Amino acid sequence: MKHLKVASIPGDGIGTEVVEAATNILKAVSDIHGGLSFEFTDFPWSCQYYLEHGAMMPEDGMERLSQFDGVFLGAVGDPNLVPDHVSLWGLLIKIRREFEQSINLRPAKVMKGIRSPLLNPKDFDIMVVRENSEGEYSAIGGTMNKGEDEIAIQNAVFSRKATERAMHFAFDLAKKRSGRVTSATKSNGIVYSMPFWDRVFEDVAKSYPEVKTDSQHIDALAAFFVTQPERFDVIVASNLFGDILTDVGAAIMGSIGIAPAANINVSGKYPSMFEPVHGSAPDIAGKGVANPIGQIWTAKMMLDHFGEEELGRVLLDTVESVTSDGFLTRDIGGKHSTKDVTDEIIARLKAKA
Repeated sequence: MKHLKVASIPGDGIGTEVVEAATNILKAVSDIHGGLSFEFTDFPWSCQYYLEHGAMMPEDGMERLSQFDGVFLGAVGDPNLVPDHVSLWGLLIKIRREFEQSINLRPAKVMKGIRSPLLNPKDFDIMVVRENSEGEYSAIGGTMNKGEDEIAIQNAVFSRKATERAMHFAFDLAKKRSGRVTSATKSNGIVYSMPFWDRVFEDVAKSYPEVKTDSQHIDALAAFFVTQPERFDVIVASNLFGDILTDVGAAIMGSIGIAPAANINVSGKYPSMFEPVHGSAPDIAGKGVANPIGQIWTAKMMLDHFGEEELGRVLLDTVESVTSDGFLTRDIGGKHSTKDVTDEIIARLKAKA
């Protein structure tokens, strides 16, 4: 029996609703496979927690999380309560950085029954490998002077170690898929970091002669996501470029509400964290209309990470059977509630047991 201990952090807004939905589905998945069980421990860390305690998590929060096999996160943030830079850096980014979750994985594909805004999406199936620890999101920089002479300096940091790590991850992933890797760059406009990125990409590619490669400037690549998404398989990108591309990926799928993500610690020293791409959506929180698919697909990525890829495939296939039959929340053109969609997925999973 594989017993997985998972720290559940529902967080803010709709996070509490979609995490409950996905947790119930994971329990149904474990019923299908008698050799797998989940033990979830809930942590109430959120903006409301910050208002009560002055921090997004307690001082020993990271130590407590380190005892788990994985972290299952719903959503972080409510700018009506706590500024975003406080909530994100106090919880989400804190976990990513201190647990050395150096890879962020985000897929984008045509989902059966969900209408893409593209006229002809041609069954695109993309996986973006985003360097998740440095790049444009470094904390190095500062401000000086005031008034019209005020200056803000933000330093982008690119190390060979982290860049190679992301690229090796992308190439290894491509070998399991269609064998193509595209590098997102901007070396025609960013003088130092992007030519460095290109050189490292060329060096890493030499170790994978069986993998086809190309390099695209980020502005053109963003346009190709809209005009020719089917031409791409695995894309490796820096922290900022990967972040932007994957929001475009969510948009061409039909809704950010269905987009999943995984933050991977490649060494296994610390737990990895799994979260949907969407935010806390406080405007619809508590109304029972949140789309649970992003969190459920995130659960599928967690299953994959734990080596349960066949169960992950079963889960995603079941989700697509439900969406193709019209069980959709309103953000993707349907009329069903969070509970309606969740219950239908669970019923179909149990029918397969």
